Amino acid sequence: MNSEAKFEDRLAGILAGRRRDLARAISEVENATATGQALLRAIRPHVGGAHVVGITGPGGAGKSTLIHALLRELDARGQSVGVVAVDPSSPKSGGALLGDRIRMVDHDVADKVFIRSLAARGHAGGLSRTAGGVVDLIDAAGSDVVIVETVGAGQAEVAICDLADTKVAVCPPGLGDDVQAMKAGMLEMADVLIVSKSDLPGAKGTARVLTTMLALRAESAWTVPVIGTVADNAEGVAALADALSAHARYAGRGTRYRNTTVQARRHLADVVAAELRLRLLSADSAELDRLGEELRAGRINAAAAADDALRTLSVAAVAKS
Repeated sequence: MNSEAKFEDRLAGILAGRRRDLARAISEVENATATGQALLRAIRPHVGGAHVVGITGPGGAGKSTLIHALLRELDARGQSVGVVAVDPSSPKSGGALLGDRIRMVDHDVADKVFIRSLAARGHAGGLSRTAGGVVDLIDAAGSDVVIVETVGAGQAEVAICDLADTKVAVCPPGLGDDVQAMKAGMLEMADVLIVSKSDLPGAKGTARVLTTMLALRAESAWTVPVIGTVADNAEGVAALADALSAHARYAGRGTRYRNTTVQARRHLADVVAAELRLRLLSADSAELDRLGEELRAGRINAAAAADDALRTLSVAAVAKS
């Protein structure tokens, strides 16, 4: 089989949802290879159908345990689910520590659930730099829902807002002043607020604080629910699944490709910076010129162009070294 036929076979495998092809493609994207970049371009007509749910909150809030319970609920509703769990990086290898995947391992054998851990590798914002590409691959593979769990996030770590259709902030009881510290960040952008471990003392007080803070937000047609959950016995998880479904109907899917806000302009700045750095590494800027043409013509959005530019930069840097 020649290389072109092999590529087409791998692409067909991804679109058919074959786990092996999907897993290999994710590895290619994480390693910033030319094949990974080509696959991301090839799947672009097939993305935007999945509901991307971002779940964030401080470390120890119970995000992984909540996702564990939510997977059961979504599976019971007949939905296929992919999970991208962004873990802290190993100080030795730079890889993911895999804590989240270990807690969800019983789901990884289910036909409708695909779980992948990514290492943050020091990338700011609670995500890894390749998270967007990985979400696109899982989306193209046919998942109904893609859940993205961030590393413990705080006030400044709101990168998930650029990626997710629905943002869920998980707040355990007893955060106290930490809730106020998060106010200017994720809490102001959340579409659903969760009080996790709501069987513990202080849960009702935390719910009251969150409800009060919502009154300070700008008015919107979407009413942000505050839901108490106890993931160990699935309390509140059905209500969370209902809220996610309702918000998907309200906001739509694939919103990361309709982003025309400040975040998109920030991605555009990334494209410019990446192009300048690439020109220092290589005289051949044909790939960046192509990205610029597609961006100006509106065939791709700024976020996608930035991702491609940064991947191109990585490939060029490796070739140069």
